[in-house]
Amino acid sequence: MKAILFDQPGPPEVLHYGDAPDPQPAEGELLVRVRASAINRADLLQRRGAYPPPPGASSILGLELAGEVAEPAGEWRVGDRVMAVVTGGGYAELAAVPAGMAIRIPGRFSFDEAGAIPEAFLTAFLNLFTLGKLQAGETVLVHAGASGVGTAAIQLARAVGARVFATAGAEEKLALCRELGAELTINYKQEAFQERVIEATGGRGVNVVLDFIGAPYWDANLAALAIGGRLAVIGFLGGSRGELDLGPILGKTLTVVGTGLRRTPMPQKTALTAAFAEFALPRFESGELRPVIDSTYPLEQAAEAHRAMEENKNAGKIVLRVEPLPRQ
Repeated sequence: MKAILFDQPGPPEVLHYGDAPDPQPAEGELLVRVRASAINRADLLQRRGAYPPPPGASSILGLELAGEVAEPAGEWRVGDRVMAVVTGGGYAELAAVPAGMAIRIPGRFSFDEAGAIPEAFLTAFLNLFTLGKLQAGETVLVHAGASGVGTAAIQLARAVGARVFATAGAEEKLALCRELGAELTINYKQEAFQERVIEATGGRGVNVVLDFIGAPYWDANLAALAIGGRLAVIGFLGGSRGELDLGPILGKTLTVVGTGLRRTPMPQKTALTAAFAEFALPRFESGELRPVIDSTYPLEQAAEAHRAMEENKNAGKIVLRVEPLPRQ
């Protein structure tokens, strides 16, 4: 099969389109003909040598995919259209997928659209509801609101009746957040987000913060949370080290959680996938939820797609399109 490969860590230029062995599905795994994948920040880190795949995972980049079942397992049949989060291998023509991680693609979506769903929406669902315990009537602050996870989180929170505040660094990104349902948008380059949050909530703060930035936002995030609030840390684009003041955690009875979907044990991931599919598939079919795509590149142009994400100009997902393999 063809895949995106790299021989040593480095800039996007280390990526090249070449030949790789076909994956051999284990018991309980599907073989999927990949038709689309998408770029994630974790892919950039892995390319740089800073985020190695977990034991047993494919060394090929790509944490999500959409395609057709080529070799079935479980309830799935040849030709079924599926999308899934994977621990690696999405940037390729073929991938092995645990049957319990596969989600049926809604009929209204193309493969490109489906390829933009799994990682962003499952990550948002896990952190908002499973870990963040967001409820109807509560308020959530979503940082990087125009990112893939951010656009998913705004929609999911609105779907359960929560209020959504969002941050972004450009007016067109803030406009997208408002279009998706954020009632308050904050340009983090121009304003102190915690002050706007406190003002907008009458001094109470928000119930949940979904944070990608890490150490630079630590104090402001805690200040923005209400008593009993929950901080979900899913990245540290701004750095992971800083001075830690535990006072607000005790003083406001806060909960801080951190998670990485890639290293979540399989039983929890399959349970999460089932819960997400039950919640989201009817809403995808009705149009209440939708993937947000910034741009689409052929798989061979993965290096250009990585450069686009590193420039931080995308609003929504950057998708890689994989041309269909000839059927055997």
